[in-house]
Amino acid sequence: MNMIAFQHITPAMRVFYGPECLQSLGKELARLDSRRAVVFCGPWAEGPLLDAVLAGMGERCAGVFAGVVAHSPVDSVKSAAQELQRLAADAVVALGGGSSIVTARAASILMAENRDVRELCTVTDDQGGLKSPRLQAPKLPQIIVPTTPNTAMVKAGSAVFDPATGERLALFDPKTRAQSLFIDPGMLASAPRALVASASVNSFATAIEGLMSRSGEPLADALLMHSVRMLARHLPATSTHDEPHVRGELVLAGILCGQGTDHTGAGITTVLGHAIGARFGLENGVINAIVLYHVLRFNADAAWVGVEKVAAALGLPPRDAASTLARTVDTVSGIFDALGLARRLRDVGVASEALPEIALAAMGDWFLRGNPRQVRDASELLQILKQAW
Repeated sequence: MNMIAFQHITPAMRVFYGPECLQSLGKELARLDSRRAVVFCGPWAEGPLLDAVLAGMGERCAGVFAGVVAHSPVDSVKSAAQELQRLAADAVVALGGGSSIVTARAASILMAENRDVRELCTVTDDQGGLKSPRLQAPKLPQIIVPTTPNTAMVKAGSAVFDPATGERLALFDPKTRAQSLFIDPGMLASAPRALVASASVNSFATAIEGLMSRSGEPLADALLMHSVRMLARHLPATSTHDEPHVRGELVLAGILCGQGTDHTGAGITTVLGHAIGARFGLENGVINAIVLYHVLRFNADAAWVGVEKVAAALGLPPRDAASTLARTVDTVSGIFDALGLARRLRDVGVASEALPEIALAAMGDWFLRGNPRQVRDASELLQILKQAW
């Protein structure tokens, strides 16, 4: 077997984990030379959660933007950027889940670059490739206090939603990666159990897709396989989902997944979650659980090595290819059954007449490049959607 060639670059990040971690928040802001940090959150966080963060920040808080909206619509991100400018912010503290994190990053980009979002986002070139403009302006340091498990914590991409066109506009800037994460059990306890499960399903599906990617390599595989192990252990045990150490481990699994897929990308399951979620007001994990089975079968012939990695992470003994795929799908299905998740797109309100539009929109998603089986036309995605409907 030939030796594979790859680059694996691990961005710097500091993780503070445990019941007292927010006591270090002010010191971390001081390390970043920040005196005017702005907190990003949704209205739901105002009260004890926000108070705990503000107490940790001390006198280094310049204000709070509590206008975060699910899926980060463009207008809310623009408003956030204006607030950063008005408050002369020198850092951002994102309190919440993926929407808070993405809104904080995207607003930091808009404020720093001072251009329309469509001049800053990833576009499709004449050859059908995806190109991201270089965003040169310095960006505000990002600190994250998560309330849900998610992969956005460690990413450099920020996708905002344009309700007028139904498009996801992807902004990519490595300078917006989180400097620090503060994983506090009190913050994690605030999220509803169903949201924790859905967010963790998203990490689970994304890690599986990362293991099946054409860009896999041993260091990324290690991150992703352990993410799958942790999630497969905790997700079916729904009675434990409110326990602090379990929620903490689900967050750590999301971090491992996010770091691993930085190197491998993801695939069709992630892409369809993006294309459907914002349009229909659904969490990505809900969509992932519906389409993952169909995507695994679609990709299997092009990703047998990846299927074997997933099976190993799930603790399944090696068998022949067909048996390995069948048992992998059955195991994943059993985990989703334990969570009581929907099995059909029709069951979550996705209209059949919307499927062609969804397939077409998904073709422009950056993550499609990591899918092990090349998708040449929207009709292939449409066929998967019809199977899932």
